[in-house]
Amino acid sequence: MSEGYEIVDVAEIGTEPFPESGIEHAKLTEALGAQDMRVNALILEPGQVVGYHTHERQEEIYVCTEGPGEVFVDGERHEVPQGGVIRIRADVPRQLVNTTDAKTHRWVMFGAPTVGTVEDFGEYQVATGGYGSEHSSG
Repeated sequence: MSEGYEIVDVAEIGTEPFPESGIEHAKLTEALGAQDMRVNALILEPGQVVGYHTHERQEEIYVCTEGPGEVFVDGERHEVPQGGVIRIRADVPRQLVNTTDAKTHRWVMFGAPTVGTVEDFGEYQVATGGYGSEHSSG
């Protein structure tokens, strides 16, 4: 690790499944040496839906790097343009969704402050409802 900065290639970072949805993501926090935020990258294939969730004390910022992407926030689906950014307060339920038939969505997600652990995704809490409870997730 470098002194004060780090560059990583997301494609070279191993992936693991989210606990409730099984969707693969890359944990970038440690690889980047981030100390004041959590960082993850996610590829969301057509029909995939990330679990509807909140965090006890951690707000998140999602950056759509390939899209447009889709988020389901507090009961409403929103399109996020490629290059678009969304900030979500800790207690607001959210999930990434891909309702398309053929378009891959790519995201980089930042969470702060660094409460909880990397393993518990910043005090991740499953929320009731969500896109997957009202619609077919593919």
